[in-house]
Amino acid sequence: MDQVEYVRELAGHKEIDTWMRTMLLYNSAIKEIGTKIDILNEEFQETHRYNPIEYVKSRVKSPESIAKKLRRYGFEDDILNMVTHCNDIAGTRIVCSFTSDIYRLADMIGRQSDINVISIKDYIKHPKISGYKSYHMIVSIPIFLSDAVVDTRVEIQIRTMAMDFWASLEHKIYYKFEGQAPDYISRDLRECSKIVSMLDAKMLSLNEAVIKAKKEQDASFMSTDDDLPAVREG
Repeated sequence: MDQVEYVRELAGHKEIDTWMRTMLLYNSAIKEIGTKIDILNEEFQETHRYNPIEYVKSRVKSPESIAKKLRRYGFEDDILNMVTHCNDIAGTRIVCSFTSDIYRLADMIGRQSDINVISIKDYIKHPKISGYKSYHMIVSIPIFLSDAVVDTRVEIQIRTMAMDFWASLEHKIYYKFEGQAPDYISRDLRECSKIVSMLDAKMLSLNEAVIKAKKEQDASFMSTDDDLPAVREG
């Protein structure tokens, strides 16, 4: 059952708190996505001896933030409009070390049978005018309640630590200026975004060089072992 359909059904039962039930869906969806990410991370660590995820942040938008967004889009701030027009009420941010990890994780998440990928926005290959870079997925995941199974939407953002640092500073700066920062600050932010891209590319190249050097070192040790004379017993 879709969220919109479920909320419409709830509205017909005055004894049910529609807001609390809807928030239960979003909070449950965050938990479900979080568990899936944890399992992928542990499995990757066990199989490849490598941890692609540095940290994960999750949140559900506050009522004030939801109402502000709906009014900005020209909608009344009611629950039906919320579930119909807002896809990012429940959000999870995955922060990785390297850009290659971003696409690897996005692919692993998208291939899970109970996750439906609704839309993808690749702001890494196609950055926003501001310089913002991140990989966004809108997905839906089934939430099993006592009386229904409700497909609930979650926004997943995947980015590197450098991208996350830049985005955090941009948010703080524009919050101080209420979205109207001076032109020279916006210009400097775009320049910093280019530096972030160069840093990510350099760190990825360095990581690939480390992996290659380690493989060559291991191969050299194996070759040396093969050249050693056999030890005779007795």
